[in-house]
Amino acid sequence: MRFEGKVAIVTGGARGMGASHARGLAAEGARVAICDLLDDEGEALAAELPQARYCHLDVTGERRWQSVVRAVQDTLGPVDVLVNNAGIIHRGSVEEQSPEHFRQILDVNLVGAFLGMHTVLPGMRERGHGAVVNVSSATGMTGFAGSVGYVASKWGVRGMTKAAALDMAGTGVRVNSVHPGVIRTPMGEAASPDLFAHQPVPRIGEPEEVTRMVLFLASDDASYTTGGEFLIDGGQTIGHRAARRTPERPL
Repeated sequence: MRFEGKVAIVTGGARGMGASHARGLAAEGARVAICDLLDDEGEALAAELPQARYCHLDVTGERRWQSVVRAVQDTLGPVDVLVNNAGIIHRGSVEEQSPEHFRQILDVNLVGAFLGMHTVLPGMRERGHGAVVNVSSATGMTGFAGSVGYVASKWGVRGMTKAAALDMAGTGVRVNSVHPGVIRTPMGEAASPDLFAHQPVPRIGEPEEVTRMVLFLASDDASYTTGGEFLIDGGQTIGHRAARRTPERPL
C-alpha cells in the first residue's frame, strides 16, 4: 500500500471531497487526521476508518493549526502528507460581493492553505520528505462570472503552490495543486447542469475521481512532480465541444 506507515492531514475532511480523500488515504495504509468544523460528521468518519482521528480545526487560525499539528504528531506521528481541501464559496459578482464575504473566502480558501503549509512544511523539510496537495479549482485556471471571491482565492492557491514548490526545492518535499471542475459534493450538487453539459465529458464529476489524482500526487508515484497543476474537470476549461453532425442537422 502506497501510504503504509505514513501520516496525513486532510482539511475539510468531514464530508464531500475531503471525506473521499480521507477514505482513499486510509484504504492505502495512512494514519489520517480528519480536520474540519463539522464535528459530528468528522467524528463519525474517523470512527469508520482504521488509525484515524478527528480534529476540530478552523483553518484560519494560526494557533489552532499549531495545536492540531502537535496533537497529530503526538498521537499519529510526524506529518508526511497535507491535503489542503477546506473551502467555502459565497457567490457574487465584483459589484455584488460584499467585502466581508470576499475576505472570508480568502481567509478560508487561501490563508487557510497557507497556514497549513506554514505549520507543516518545517517538519517535512527537517525529515527530508513530504507531499502537499492543495485543492484549487477549475476556476483557478480561468475566469468565472458571479464568483469573484472564490475565483480570486483559487487563483491564489494555484500561484502559492508554485511559490511553495520553489521554496521547498531540493528538500525532498513536493507541493502540487489539483483543479476540480463541478463535483458531486454538498457544494457542487447545487450547480446547474448547464455548467457541465457542454464539456467534452458532459457530466458531473465524482469525488473519487479527484481522490485518485490526490493520492497519486501525495504518493511516491509522483516523485518527479512538483509545482504542477492537475485538472480533473471533464475538459471544462478547454472549451465547449462541437455540436454533433447529423443528417437532420448539418453543421
